[in-house]
Amino acid sequence: MKRIAVYCGSATPADPRYVILAREIGEELARRGIGLVYGGGKLGLMGSVAYGALDAGGEVIGVIPEALVGGEVANEDCTELHVVANMHQRKQAFTDLSDGFLTIPGGVGTMDELWEAVSWAQLGYHAKPVGLLNAFGFYDGLIEFYRHMADTGFIREAHRGILIQDEALDPLLAKMAAYVPHRTIFQMKAEDL
Repeated sequence: MKRIAVYCGSATPADPRYVILAREIGEELARRGIGLVYGGGKLGLMGSVAYGALDAGGEVIGVIPEALVGGEVANEDCTELHVVANMHQRKQAFTDLSDGFLTIPGGVGTMDELWEAVSWAQLGYHAKPVGLLNAFGFYDGLIEFYRHMADTGFIREAHRGILIQDEALDPLLAKMAAYVPHRTIFQMKAEDL
C-alpha cells in the first residue's frame, strides 16, 4: 500500500490518548513510506495524524470540502490540499487516492466514511482493504454489532471479512496488506443474494 486514507475525528477529546495515538499513526505511516490521505483539517485527531506524518517527513494529502476552508480549518501545511465541492466528492477522492482505508477513533463523520468504504467494497466499487483500529476498546460495541449483522444474515458470509480489525497498528497493517478481495455483489447472481 502506497497510500492509506485515515478516517478519524476532527474533535479533540478530553482523553489525550486519542490525540497521541493519531500522531503516532501519522509518524508510523511516514516511517513505512506510506502516504496519508485524510480529511484536510488541522484540528483534533485529523490535525494530529497529519502533523505526525508531516513531522516524520511523510506525504500528506488533504481532501476538504470548500465549506470548511473558510473557517481556518484547512491544513495549508499538507503536501497537497484538494478542495472539493462537497462530502460526496471528498469520499470519492479518498477512494481514488488511496490503496486502503484505516479508521481510528472518531464520531459521526468517521462512521459515515467507514460504512461507505465497507459498503462500496461489498458492492464492488473498490477492492481495497478496510481496516478498523480498535484502540483502547473504542470500537468494541461496533465490532460486536458488525458480528451481529453477519450472524443474522444482513451481511453475507462472503462479505464478513471486509472489515479488518485489530487493537494494534502493526498487526492491522499486516492484515490489510494480506487482504484478498472477496466476491462482490456486482459479481453475484440473484440466487447468490
